[in-house]
Amino acid sequence: MSSEGSPDQKQLDGSGLAIAIVAGTWHAEIAENLLASAINFCESSGARAEVIRVPGSFEVPLAANAALDAGFDAVVALGVIIKGDTPHFDFVSSGVTHGLMDLMLTTKKPIGFGILTCENIEQARLRSGLPGSISDKGIEAASAALQMAILIKEISL
Repeated sequence: MSSEGSPDQKQLDGSGLAIAIVAGTWHAEIAENLLASAINFCESSGARAEVIRVPGSFEVPLAANAALDAGFDAVVALGVIIKGDTPHFDFVSSGVTHGLMDLMLTTKKPIGFGILTCENIEQARLRSGLPGSISDKGIEAASAALQMAILIKEISL
């Protein structure tokens, strides 16, 4: 996904919101930077952020479901999937994407999508917010989750 045309990540008022950040642990350097960015963004908005670590991206939808069932207002889904030589990448990427979308529509609660699906590790680094990156998908996913949680609360009034 290109960062060209992306909206500015403005400061949001997330006071009173509980955000679960569900984070896969594969590709640790990148995953940890995405996670740190998401935590900082949520906390700077005034939201309460709780981290839930899972083994990999494939496990993110199940943990996100548990978090939403437990009463969190939104989830920030983070993970790194790098294409290899087998179709495994396609199955995992598709499964995670569809699982999170289905969950969002079923629970009617927002999920910020910060699952990197990249051809190689260099593409992932460029999207991770590390020095020299072109974007930070941790911040973008946290911002999307917060914006939607705020919107859902406003619509529900």
